[in-house]
Amino acid sequence: MVKKMSIEITKVKYFLELREVAELAEKIWHECFIGILSHGQIDYMVEKFQSLEAMTKQIEEQDYTYFAVRDDGELCGYIGVKPESDNRFFLSKLYLRQDKRGRGIASLMLKKVFEEARLSGKNSVYLTVNKHNDHAVDVYKATGFEIVDTAVTDIGGGYVMDDFIMEYTF
Repeated sequence: MVKKMSIEITKVKYFLELREVAELAEKIWHECFIGILSHGQIDYMVEKFQSLEAMTKQIEEQDYTYFAVRDDGELCGYIGVKPESDNRFFLSKLYLRQDKRGRGIASLMLKKVFEEARLSGKNSVYLTVNKHNDHAVDVYKATGFEIVDTAVTDIGGGYVMDDFIMEYTF
């Protein structure tokens, strides 16, 4: 018997939901970035960008929206997006637990991002991705994103982000 996947992507509306997303973020980052970033940088970036405090501030002060991704009710991923003042939509975060990858869930997540971008009146989605995260770069390229620039950003604590800037235009 083949079990049908039941994926729900819903806007995070409550503090407890956001806390659950932040807890998942810490787990995903520690499985996703091992071998790409040092343990110290992973911990630093989780605290600075993926913690409950950071996400709350992003929502309250920077116009971010978070979405929880659930498979049969179980939280397995999350999305963080933000409309820019120009025609672009920033995909800040799109993360999925390792055991859920390769099942088409990330494609559904990207579809949701594109839908939100269009609803915001934007005609492109852009993101930053670590230059050494080959899997993510390949997934975004396969979806139609193109590398449009590179950026090395000092994020404090003696760490930098060394990223490709990728964009998808409607």
